[in-house]
Amino acid sequence: MAASAGKMLPIYGAGLFTARPSTFAPVSNIPVTADYAIGPGDELRIQIWGQVSQHGTFVVDRTGAISMPTVGAIHVAGVPYSHLSDFLKTQIARVYRNFDLNVNLGQLRSIQVFVVGQVKQPGSYTISSLSTLVNALFVSGGPLPQGTLRDIQVRRNGETISHFDLYDLLLHGDKSKDVRLQAGDVIFVPAAGPQVAVLGSVNTPGIYELRAEKSFHQLMELAGGESSTASDAHLRVERIYNHSERSEIEIDLANDNSANAQDGDIVNVTSILGRFQNTVTLRGNVANPGRYVWHQGMHVSDLIPNREALVTRSYYQRLNKLGQVQSEYDEPVPVAGGVRASSASNLSTNGLSSGLTSENASSASNYEGTRQEGALGLGAAAAESAANRNQQDSTSGGGNSSIGSMLTANSNTFEAKTDVVLNAPDIDWGYAVIERQNAADLTTSLEPFNLGKAVIDKDPAQDLELLSGDVVTIFSQADIHGPSSQQTKFVKLEGEFFSAGIYSVRPGETLRQLVRRAGGLTPDAYLFGSEFTRESVRRLQRQRILEYADTLESQVSANTSAAAASSISAADAAAAEASAKAAQSAVAHLRQARPSGRIVLELKPDSKDVDSLPNIELEDGDQFIVSKTPAIVAVQGQVYSANSFIYKKGKRVKDYVFLAGGPDRMADHKREYILRADGSVLSYQYGDREKHSIFVSNKFDEQTVLAGDTIVVPPVLMQGSLMRDILNISTVVQGFGLGVAAINVLQ
Repeated sequence: MAASAGKMLPIYGAGLFTARPSTFAPVSNIPVTADYAIGPGDELRIQIWGQVSQHGTFVVDRTGAISMPTVGAIHVAGVPYSHLSDFLKTQIARVYRNFDLNVNLGQLRSIQVFVVGQVKQPGSYTISSLSTLVNALFVSGGPLPQGTLRDIQVRRNGETISHFDLYDLLLHGDKSKDVRLQAGDVIFVPAAGPQVAVLGSVNTPGIYELRAEKSFHQLMELAGGESSTASDAHLRVERIYNHSERSEIEIDLANDNSANAQDGDIVNVTSILGRFQNTVTLRGNVANPGRYVWHQGMHVSDLIPNREALVTRSYYQRLNKLGQVQSEYDEPVPVAGGVRASSASNLSTNGLSSGLTSENASSASNYEGTRQEGALGLGAAAAESAANRNQQDSTSGGGNSSIGSMLTANSNTFEAKTDVVLNAPDIDWGYAVIERQNAADLTTSLEPFNLGKAVIDKDPAQDLELLSGDVVTIFSQADIHGPSSQQTKFVKLEGEFFSAGIYSVRPGETLRQLVRRAGGLTPDAYLFGSEFTRESVRRLQRQRILEYADTLESQVSANTSAAAASSISAADAAAAEASAKAAQSAVAHLRQARPSGRIVLELKPDSKDVDSLPNIELEDGDQFIVSKTPAIVAVQGQVYSANSFIYKKGKRVKDYVFLAGGPDRMADHKREYILRADGSVLSYQYGDREKHSIFVSNKFDEQTVLAGDTIVVPPVLMQGSLMRDILNISTVVQGFGLGVAAINVLQ
């Protein structure tokens, strides 16, 4: 069966013996039947009252008798239990008159039987005298796969007294031929007779043993009949001829009654096709996806009668949750120098909107399986970015994202609880499609249509006629990303705006236009230190970092192998191994770098009004943070006292480095740099090229420091290959606007 059909089928009835009982004690506790014959070893419990009073327990001895006081021996072996009371009265009446008697059986005798033939555990078994043939089969584990279930024989005194068909019990619940065993009985299980496999659309697939059954009609009755999904009355039969070849035949149960089943047949009852007649299927971004009844002249507007049919159930579920009572704001956590929120992020992880938000988001083609989950929102990624920036700021004390951190630290000491989110992706009104199979050549075609014109405008040109079997798919903007002008965009403005908040962006609207629509900037706005972040930029930065990490890891591996091959002494090998581990650690730090997605707006330090902002077109999930002018400048790295200092206009690099105690012995003065508040970098090597520097001379120490800047003094690096690799890492990370992460790598 397995070799031919590629699957295993159970032998019908074999599962009955899967877990055989370990004891037959329960058999001793069942009521004794009327025809039970008393024998040696049985225990009789007799109670007599009247002219004589006597009670006791008597065991039938090997001669078949019991011995009673004043009465003597009474031979009870062979007496049926139903006659036992009258028989004892007759025997005792020879001695006493005017009495009554009651008798019960106590412990019953055990008998020895033999189970042989095609059984799993043949041998001699001691079982209760109440046991039957079926009980003995259980204790022996049942027939082997090659043993019969249909002609189990009981032999007594050299004669076969019973032929038991287990199918009577399995199929009809008939146990009438299950004989009670006696001592010395032999249970014999012959080899199985003809066997036929039945599979497919039947109620009980399996391998069946034939006895009196010959026709396929009778075989179907053994298998419980055809299931409700069986295809008409045709059977496909694989048959073996003369132990030499296989063939396929077809049996029509309705018209052919002459064909008989043969040993080794494999009967396959085919099922009907999964095709639904006169239906169309609606799926995708709809309230009630599923199959619908099709009728002649049916159009798209009949399947989708109104706009409400396009609102998913998950939308209302999320909408209802918005009205639930939220928890109170958490108590601020005290820290040195002030308080902070209990969360590392000041942004709600619910996000700003749906769309291309998660770095590992599923593709649009997989939206059918994930649409009920809704969108994570660009804000989720933005929150992650903000959390990473805050973590970097707490590590470095400043950096290119320090302005945003100052803003959130000063204006919000509690974890944000409220945000604006899309409860589900918006519907794609411009495109929907009908998937249709050609009945002639079975090719599949797509019939696109404009959903808005078909459902809202009832445009006959777009309200296409449907055919039976069509599949209509409705998309959301998360499935197929259409023109930017048609997408829903949310942008967050935080800080020094007259109306800070979350705004729905109009088609083609720019940053300058949105800020003006939001009421403009407050007089305290520090535009030079503003922070503009974009999710698409963050993803691109992250991708480039990982690509570089892969390249660097390959180089480190090659250098490690070369160093190991060229090692002469054990000391050289140990040094090469240590260098390899350090390099691998540097690559791991690089992989953990989380870019902010910040775009440097190239504003001038004295920028004040909205007209200074670039006309950059906005994307969904953009964030623009403008703080008031910060009062500090940070000095980090290899100085004696890395700290933040009060900003004073006109002070130079050397002034703030002096306040920090100056460079220590490990400082590399020629690689110093400034992380400007606007996200740009001014380095020692290229200090004279900065656009916004207020030069006193070309010397880096003389460069003017602006509010919110961070001065970084890196350590001197060894000239080994490992340190060169780390230097490369820091250079690349800085190129992505991750100066703080670069410092962490170098340290």
